[in-house]
Amino acid sequence: MPELPDISAYITALESRIVHKKLERIRLASPFLLRTAQPPLAAAEGRNVRGLRRIGKRIAIGLEDDLWLVLHLMIAGRLHWRPPNAKLSGRQSLAAFDFPEGSLVLTEAGSKHRASLHVVSGEENLAAYDAGGIDVLAADLDSFRTVLTVENHTLKRALTDPRLLSGIGNAYSDELLHAAQLSPVTLTQKLKPDEWERLFAATQKTLKIWIDRLGADAQADFPEKVTAFRPEMAVHGRYGKACPRCGDKILRIRYADKETNYCARCQTGGKVLADRSLSRLLGSDWPRTLEELEALKRR
Repeated sequence: MPELPDISAYITALESRIVHKKLERIRLASPFLLRTAQPPLAAAEGRNVRGLRRIGKRIAIGLEDDLWLVLHLMIAGRLHWRPPNAKLSGRQSLAAFDFPEGSLVLTEAGSKHRASLHVVSGEENLAAYDAGGIDVLAADLDSFRTVLTVENHTLKRALTDPRLLSGIGNAYSDELLHAAQLSPVTLTQKLKPDEWERLFAATQKTLKIWIDRLGADAQADFPEKVTAFRPEMAVHGRYGKACPRCGDKILRIRYADKETNYCARCQTGGKVLADRSLSRLLGSDWPRTLEELEALKRR
């Protein structure tokens, strides 16, 4: 799912292409995309774009007369910039937003159509799409710590809770925790003051690095290959590969369709975290340390 740096890159790329331009027409290939009936979608046509806004992991396109188009890409939705009046072909094409100089095309891979489009009138109604998480880049250490300790959850869960922090998901939470050298299963109310300082600094620094990196690319070319798995990442999507800090192999925890990647040497003091599916299979034989894990692999 596109997260804060990816959404910021999309907005950077769209600003020069659609802001102060007329939205001439909206074409829907999938009726399931549109989740609101009022105002009607046709009300957005013929209006100029006044601005763009990120709301968590959503992109809000502001039109004249305080009308908003709110796009949520979910896991597999992606945006593409195409020539004017681009054809909507194939099952993945969901919608096209036609402007004088090009068409913004929304696609979604897979058979589960989860991406959504809402038409919203007024700032007061737009606020309903904000889950309430704080912007960590605009926060200070005290507010960051206060928000994450309202409830006692693991760091992985807390960082990805949109009610707490805005725009952080599975991929970048792995990167933040690796940068802070903290375990994803540490409980928020157990963190020490120096660990809070490390986590806050690592969160701001890592997000800024990726926002700047992806934003620079988006100024040159429209971001056509938005992915949660980037070769420059330290741990996310790098299971079995070398940790860039210590050289040990990256490990993972899998649950349902999600995966947490981490370095045991850097983040858990060498302790191997239990993967639910494998620990049920191995029972008491589940390795507790890197040394036990390597011994198990040699059997």
